[in-house]
Amino acid sequence: MSTPPFFGPDFGELGRTDPEIADVLLGELDRVRSGLQLIASENFASPAVFAAQGSVLSNKYAEGYPGNRYYGGCEVVDRAENLAVERAMSLFGAEHVNVQPHSGASANLAVYAAFAKPGDAVLAMSLPHGGHLTHGSKVSFSGRWFTPIPYHVRQDTELIDYDEVRDLALVHRPRIIVAGATAYPRLIDFAAFRSIADEVGAILWIDAAHFIGLVAGQAIPSPVPYADVVSATTHKVLRGPRGGMLMCRAEHARAVDKAVFPFSQGGPLMHTIAAKAVAFAEAGTDDYKRYASAVVSNAGALTSSLVENGMRAVSGGTDTHLALLDLRNTGVDGRTAEARCQAAGITLNKNAIPFDPAPPAVASGIRVGSAAVTTQGFDAADMAAVGSLVARAVRAELGTASGDREIAAVEGEVTELVSRNPAYARA
Repeated sequence: MSTPPFFGPDFGELGRTDPEIADVLLGELDRVRSGLQLIASENFASPAVFAAQGSVLSNKYAEGYPGNRYYGGCEVVDRAENLAVERAMSLFGAEHVNVQPHSGASANLAVYAAFAKPGDAVLAMSLPHGGHLTHGSKVSFSGRWFTPIPYHVRQDTELIDYDEVRDLALVHRPRIIVAGATAYPRLIDFAAFRSIADEVGAILWIDAAHFIGLVAGQAIPSPVPYADVVSATTHKVLRGPRGGMLMCRAEHARAVDKAVFPFSQGGPLMHTIAAKAVAFAEAGTDDYKRYASAVVSNAGALTSSLVENGMRAVSGGTDTHLALLDLRNTGVDGRTAEARCQAAGITLNKNAIPFDPAPPAVASGIRVGSAAVTTQGFDAADMAAVGSLVARAVRAELGTASGDREIAAVEGEVTELVSRNPAYARA
């Protein structure tokens, strides 16, 4: 992936008018070039995506929808939004698409607005078992305005307990059933969720924020044929700009659109919508299909390497772009592991594991993802090496002579590894 043109030595006009912020941008570029980026929800957008997002379209107010705006002068930006919608419909086989949500959380808020009233029961995966804040956490609007009913994974397999999902649905008769997670490495049985939703008359909402890019690349099955509504982000594996989107059945189109505007958002970010259109076009190529397949195989290779190095893979492995590792066999908690890896130039995050005895701020696990390093060109052999480096960093005790030497050694090997496949290679 080539360096975007505005990532030059002084960032052009930005370097002249605001050298402090130019320095921040250069610093972030140096950070991602010099280390391993294993955050499962992060990726590297293309120069074409950046070019659209950092464009004159940022200036335009366009409240409403194409052909029905509340401002004049929208005939050009209408073309961008229409292209984004058409490309997403083609890419995912959706009956209706809304590309205006500013983020995944914004998209999720719109789902609640479209299909539920305050106080309604919503059945979703428990946050400690891999769910998301917007699926019913008490610190989120979702848990304060609605009645969350959490389901869990089985303790013996760490897979979704579909029997529990059905039992809870029959008892609580939720308005919405949510399938989707942020730290669940396995495929979700969309057909099972559809059957349960139909049995209790619930809306089936699939939050595909993490895996929609794998769907676009045909690396995993699509949720679109099963769901009443699908929410997603356009970054992560999809490799577009930071933002959200919604896909739904045609019968729900009006409710979904009204829930986005005017209910929960004002003017859409037309520069970001144009960048989403670029990303959808890129995701429709054969190169992207090969990329998505490589993301899955690389995640498997990384997970296998970490297991060989003494960590336990939650649920026994991964079918997607991410893995969750239980560190208790190493004697290191997630917070400590994250800090040690960071010192060695490896960015990942601590993460609770199902039935975690540790508090969330400490956690017993880490979450890793393969999307960003696959964009850089890493292959399965590289991922085996990455797993070894992560394991060495996790076990190196910072503040001791031997631990600091090992961290420095790992950092040197990280630098050498990423230099062979750099992020945003220097022109």
